[in-house]
Amino acid sequence: MPRLSEDMKRAVVIFISATIIFSALAYVAVTPRAKEQFFQLYVLGETRMAERYYPDDNPNIPVGRLVQWYLGTTNFMGSVQYVVIKVKLGNSTIKAPDDVNYMPSPAPVLAEFRRVIMDNETWEFPFAWIIGDVGEDGDMTCATVLVINVKDGVEVRRGQVSALNGHNFRIIFELWTFDPATEDLMFGWRTGGERRAAWLQVWFNATKPMSS
Repeated sequence: MPRLSEDMKRAVVIFISATIIFSALAYVAVTPRAKEQFFQLYVLGETRMAERYYPDDNPNIPVGRLVQWYLGTTNFMGSVQYVVIKVKLGNSTIKAPDDVNYMPSPAPVLAEFRRVIMDNETWEFPFAWIIGDVGEDGDMTCATVLVINVKDGVEVRRGQVSALNGHNFRIIFELWTFDPATEDLMFGWRTGGERRAAWLQVWFNATKPMSS
């Protein structure tokens, strides 16, 4: 049996390598990628866009001034999901949610909004709130925030938090889901053996009542 020349050997190696690479590329091209599973959480301003989160674009919110936002989440998990959006009132010292260790904020809960949403469904709803009262104790200002959910009537929830000179209050939004493994609610969600979390916050300052 005649031996292959060095040139022929190189040609055969190149051919085999090219065939393997082509086959791998063809497999990737025709094999569908695994769909990423996640939720999208968002808050919009009064125009239902990512703008105008404060009346007159002023983060100094006086007592009695209505603030109108819109909350929303989209389900990209590939299945029906039971979700809860928890709304909390915080300041600059209360811990924010920890999306590395999956710990929610210890801030007091103002309101909870619950719903079952289908795959690829977006759930968006109005979220209106006002500062009902402020009290001062030295340099600390305590704000009483009222959440008004105008749907099938009016529901009012109260939350009280203090901040230095009324500055750097924040409203925190956390996405919770029902976890079939524990049969309980969890901060975030599980996907592909991993856990993820989503949360948002909007800062504001509390000021005294508007002058008449």
